[in-house]
Amino acid sequence: MRVGRGGVAVRDSKDPDGPRLGFGRREFGGLLDRIRHGEFDR
Repeated sequence: MRVGRGGVAVRDSKDPDGPRLGFGRREFGGLLDRIRHGEFDR
């Protein structure tokens, strides 16, 4: 994960040269909130 002025970039740590997903700060914060509230629990 890398945080910059424009947002956050996330990648698979096992594939450092692979693709990255980019999120705006607001969108990434929303994703973290959903994770914290268990929305992705199986």
